[in-house]
Amino acid sequence: MTGANGTSGTSGTSGTSGTSGTSGTSGTTVRVDTASPVPPYEQIRARLATLIRSGRLPTGERLPTVRQLAADLGLAPGTVARAYKELEAAGLIRTRRGAGTRVAQPPTRPDPAPLARLAEEYVAAARALGADDQAVLAAVETALRSAP
Repeated sequence: MTGANGTSGTSGTSGTSGTSGTSGTSGTTVRVDTASPVPPYEQIRARLATLIRSGRLPTGERLPTVRQLAADLGLAPGTVARAYKELEAAGLIRTRRGAGTRVAQPPTRPDPAPLARLAEEYVAAARALGADDQAVLAAVETALRSAP
């Protein structure tokens, strides 16, 4: 995805079938389809998240600047900035002044024992409120969907 100056790939403006542009090299290409009902920032976020989680963008890999990726894709910088902000909130990338934006170290998996204790405490508290298993699970699923 990166080359000299931290950027590479093909740039594009409006193309065929609603594609705004592309950035990257084979295997790490980011494309935005302007005809898609999925917002462009979400297309960028999802593609980069997939590349990072699959290891095709390794830890420490430098990503293009917001302005460079926006120019490559023919989008407003704010669109790319929103995608980067969400990736940073998810812990997938890290932005440092002077060092640019890089793929973050993957988070370590939590020790299962303290996690199990927390779950047991939650279940006990929920049951004390009169919640059944279905209500407990529904509350956890809701919390997982709304958590950053």
